[in-house]
Parts: sequence; structure tokens; C-alpha cells
Amino acid sequence: MHAGHEHRGQFSSKLGFIFAAAGSAIGLGNIWRFPYITGQNGGAAFVVIYLLAVALICLPYLFGELALGRRTQRNPVGAIQAIRPNSPWVGVGALGVITGFFILSYYGVIAGWTFGYIFKTLFHNTVPFESFIANPWLAVPLLGLFLLFTVLVVYGGIQNGIERWSKILMPLLLFLILLLIVRSVTLPGASKGLVFYLQPDFSKINGQVILAALGQAFFSLSLGMGAMVTYGSYLSKKDNMVTSGVSVAIFDTSIALLAGLMIFPALFALGEAPDAGPKLVFITLPKIFAQLPFGTIIGAAFFLLLSIAALTSTISLLEVAVSYLVDEKRKPRKIAVWMVGGATFLLGVPSALSQGAVASLSELSFFKGKSFLDLMDFIWGNVSLALGALMLSLFIGWVWGIDRALEEINEGSGFMNRSLPGLSITYGKLWGIFIKYITPIIIAVVLLNVFQSF
Repeated sequence: MHAGHEHRGQFSSKLGFIFAAAGSAIGLGNIWRFPYITGQNGGAAFVVIYLLAVALICLPYLFGELALGRRTQRNPVGAIQAIRPNSPWVGVGALGVITGFFILSYYGVIAGWTFGYIFKTLFHNTVPFESFIANPWLAVPLLGLFLLFTVLVVYGGIQNGIERWSKILMPLLLFLILLLIVRSVTLPGASKGLVFYLQPDFSKINGQVILAALGQAFFSLSLGMGAMVTYGSYLSKKDNMVTSGVSVAIFDTSIALLAGLMIFPALFALGEAPDAGPKLVFITLPKIFAQLPFGTIIGAAFFLLLSIAALTSTISLLEVAVSYLVDEKRKPRKIAVWMVGGATFLLGVPSALSQGAVASLSELSFFKGKSFLDLMDFIWGNVSLALGALMLSLFIGWVWGIDRALEEINEGSGFMNRSLPGLSITYGKLWGIFIKYITPIIIAVVLLNVFQSF
């Protein structure tokens, strides 16, 4: 640890780090977003492209973020400041901190709905989804409540807060998902869903599908805003970063794939359309639960599971801004947590009110009549994340330098020095080519496409 950083936490175990970082990556993106994006992009063929994107683009980039964090033991701003003091590059770190903060403001709104749905299901409340989210007396308190849970976990620090809770919540999440998969695939007619999801029809692949897969892979692994720089900064030098990074990617991707197994067989068994979009989880799934024995309990359990997944993500979103205040502004963690939590709540209120409660926020004329929440997601969840990932990959590959990054990745593991089977090129050399050339080019294409889709 560097002098003056004794107050920073560290993960006590490799497993603690993997659960926390996978928890950061596993969220509404995997269980809420992945199935509906898969459904809209033709099923199994999309899944194949998604898996390639994770392995070839996201994983090399993930190593870069983790290495930068562990080398400097700082948040995204401090990390870049440590390597290139007072250069414009520090702005890239700042963008990461701000992006996490803004994403948390509207993500907390959707997370609040999932939490509200636990009780909506338990008490057989029949209010339609649209009316539920349009009610300001539900949407705003649910946002506040969810942010409060997040604050309380982060308040506990790295080992007692984030790590302890991740170790409890992640296995519970996995257990609930497996339970629902068993129920889903045993429904009469489920096989059609399995075919849609597992049998690729490669004629469905086009540019749009490839870009959707790349975008989903990045958002799903929470890359591009420095969350993994921050988590990497809590890793010990003895840890094998390569196996830690690979474990996080495998864990995250498996949960997304399992979410599809849970949802598609049930959708097809009940004759529902797979491309229902973002409302899939809130409208289609409750219909499925209603037709199951113990449907109320299964439904409540599912929304509990979704809330847990959302919570492990909101924790990391909050942690990025908190670690910035702790490291750079020397604020005590306990004060920083409440400051960021309170500011996020105020910032999230317009998003909470933009689903029908306030007409002017619900239909923005300059944004194709979409809501304020949609606008926030477009700016911060699409443009800003991709821009942050592009700038960070350029910084790691061209400014910090491949050699220094590799030195950090190899500490605790000599994996990158090994040669590829049957070839004279090392994994490290290959990684360097990806992070310097291939990753930035592909992210730039994704970014251009985001603007075009607007």
C-alpha cells in the first residue's frame, strides 16, 4: 500500500474479490437486459456473437482496467493522475466517476421497481405495470429505499460491507435462478423456447446484431466507467489477476446465459413473444408466474433475486464515486457515502417521475418522444460508457504502455509470458495487439453506431 493510503480497504480473499466484481457486473444488465436484447436480435445466433465479444474484446480490456487499478491503488481519477499527473487524460478518469454516478441515478429507479414488485406479487396487487411506475408516491420512495440499502452496504467498507454481502448474495442469486430454470424447462411446450435460444440460425446475423452483442457485452461486464479500476485497486499484489479476471467474466456471462434459460422456455410455453423489450420482466414474467403452482412465492422470489442482482451493481456504482472522495478529497468514507447517496437520490427523482407521473419528463419532444430516463440511459449508459472504454483502452495501450501494464498483470501470475500453443507469440504480445489496436477500433465502431441509432 502507498503511504497515505492506509485508510483504503482491501479484499480479504480472492473469492471475495471475484464475488464482488462479478456482483458489480451481474445486475439488471444480465437478468433484465440480456434476455430482451437476445429476444429482439433473433436468439441463439446473437448469443454466439455475444460470447465471442466477451472473450475477444471485453476480457482483454478488463485486464487493462484491473491492472491500472492495482498498480496505482486508486480510483479512476487518481489512477490516471498517478501515471500522467495533471494531463488532460485525468478527465477520462473523471468521466468514469461521473458516468457511474449518473447511471446509478436512473438504475436506482428501475431497481426500485423490482423491489416494489416483490410486494406487488406477494399481495396479488393487480395494478398494471404502466400505472405502477407512473405513481410518484411509489416510484420516488422506492428509489430512495433502494439507494438507502446501497448506502448501508457501502458504508460498511470493503471487507465488512461489499465483500461480506457479495459472498452471501451471489450464491443465493445462483440458487434462485437454477430453481426457476428447472420450473421453466419442464413446462409443456418449453422445447420451442430452447430451440430459439440454443439453436443458432446464422442467417439472422447482420451488423445490427453484432453491434447489439458488443454493446450488451460491455454494459453487462460494467466496463468503461472505471468500476473495475476501482475494484482492481483493492486487489492484493499476490493475487493472480488473469484467473481473477477470467472468473469474473465467466461468472457474469453464465448468469446472463442462465437468465435466458429461465425466461425463453417459459415464454414459448405460454405463447408470449420473445421480443417484448424492456417490459419483458415486469409484464410477461408475472403472467408466467400466475400459471405456476406456488406462483406467488416463485414470483416474489424472482423479484427478490432481481433486486439482489441490482443491489450488487448499485454497490459498485456508488463505490466508484465514494472511493474518489476518499482518495482525492480525503473525505472519511462514512461521510462520503451519505454525500454521494443523497446527491444520487436528488438526481434520480426526474427519472422516477418520467414514467407517466410528470408529462413533460415522460415525453421529450427533442428525444423522439422518449422519457427522461431513456435520455439518461442513452447519454450515460450508451455514449458515455463506450467513450470511457475507448479513452481508457487508448490510455492503457498508448500512454501507460503495454510493457508496464503487462508487468502488473504478470505479478502474481506469469501467464502472459507463455506462448500460445504451437505458436511463437506470447499471450502478452497478443494482449498488447488487442488493447492497442483491435479493442479501440471495435469500441469506436460501437460508439459511432450509438449516435447513428439516435
